[in-house]
Amino acid sequence: MKLSMPRFDQAPVLVVGDVMLDRYWHGGTSRISPEAPVPVVKVEQIEDRPGGAANVALNIAALGAPAMLVGITGIDEAAASLTDSLNAAGVDVHFQRLAEQPTIVKLRVMSRHQQLLRMDFEEAFDTNAEALAAEVERLLPQAKVLVLSDYGKGALKNHQALIQAARRRGVPVLADPKGKDFSIYRGASLITPNLSEFESIVGRCADEADLVAKGAGLMQELELGSLLVTRGEHGMTLLRPGHSPLHLPARAREVFDVTGAGDTVISTLAAALATGEELPQAVALANLAAGIVVGKLGTAAISAPELRRAVQREQGSERGVLSLDQLLLAIEDARAHGEKIVFTNGCFDILHAGHVTYLEQARAQGDRLVLAVNDDASVSRLKGPGRPINSVERRMAVLAGLGAVDWVVSFHEDTPERLLGQVKPDVLVKGGDYGIDQVVGADIVRAHGGEVRVLGLVENSSTTAIVEKIRSK
Repeated sequence: MKLSMPRFDQAPVLVVGDVMLDRYWHGGTSRISPEAPVPVVKVEQIEDRPGGAANVALNIAALGAPAMLVGITGIDEAAASLTDSLNAAGVDVHFQRLAEQPTIVKLRVMSRHQQLLRMDFEEAFDTNAEALAAEVERLLPQAKVLVLSDYGKGALKNHQALIQAARRRGVPVLADPKGKDFSIYRGASLITPNLSEFESIVGRCADEADLVAKGAGLMQELELGSLLVTRGEHGMTLLRPGHSPLHLPARAREVFDVTGAGDTVISTLAAALATGEELPQAVALANLAAGIVVGKLGTAAISAPELRRAVQREQGSERGVLSLDQLLLAIEDARAHGEKIVFTNGCFDILHAGHVTYLEQARAQGDRLVLAVNDDASVSRLKGPGRPINSVERRMAVLAGLGAVDWVVSFHEDTPERLLGQVKPDVLVKGGDYGIDQVVGADIVRAHGGEVRVLGLVENSSTTAIVEKIRSK
């Protein structure tokens, strides 16, 4: 399946559901309590993260999509922490605040990345369903997808009112279901139960064929647009009326913590569908995102650079020949991962040992090497008639095959100054016997806080000399 990274910035999603605060107390353990056979944790760090529907909205915002969130909290310190975190992430928060009830908090005591204890502070909310539905109705015109994030805590009282309101406006509805009664999600565009939740409704599935048959029956009974069953280490199965089942394998390299994985799936799905992606492609993106999040500790959001890098890895395009737009996105991702960008340029008409040594030395100056190559017209202007010997497409293909080179891009000017102004490398590298101040573009790179380095030449290595030697024979 061909995957691409959507542009999420014009894909607003409205999330409605049970918000909660995931609180973590981190500390070391070095002794057992004298009062009971339990470890004593010396709390050294307190960390708050949005959970439940709030985590769904946070994930959507982290992908770069506009996220709106409707939910219920108390009027307390936990609600303030939630609001501050979500606002800082760019989530548009619309909370109903109840003075008589506390915000739901799940407190986890952690030591050495292991959870020792979880304490839940919660009461089922006695909500005004009409007021919540009215708020959703008010925000729906701004949304391209509606997500019902249901944790069974009481925020969602009248699912059908919300589903029908969205359907009247042609807005797809995605639901992450809970409980023993899926009829409340009747008419949804997609529901995303895990296997345990699915089997609690349809009964145990003996095999793949049984799962598909029971899923088809559920879709027909509840008039669902589609059904996505998440199956842990067995991946995901997407069922759609009139289509063959789509089975996607789990993508996690190492499972560290499954907390919030379901939130990641539905948030990525919603954001992708809001961009206009087809459902199979959106599910494949969600599967990649889930594979990333289970390698993290606790509820965690997946950023656009992380997902884009996973897509590139999937397509085998982490390296190679890129357009300028592709290059700038790749650099953005690399910087998001703390990588240092090195830039060099040249004609590289006939690749020789000097080039290879120089590029290896250049790559050693950082984490990623951008190689900018003069196009054919600029080589001809610089080197004279009869050059280049090899076209720019062939030169770039050969250079992209070198282990030292990450990305190859062409430019049509005689110098790469315009390109340097866009790439803004951390290090500009040139080979030669001239001073740093003579390097073209040095002032541009320094203006952006970068460095300029000159590497030595490899003796007796010259493209011009090779060409003249061939022509003389």
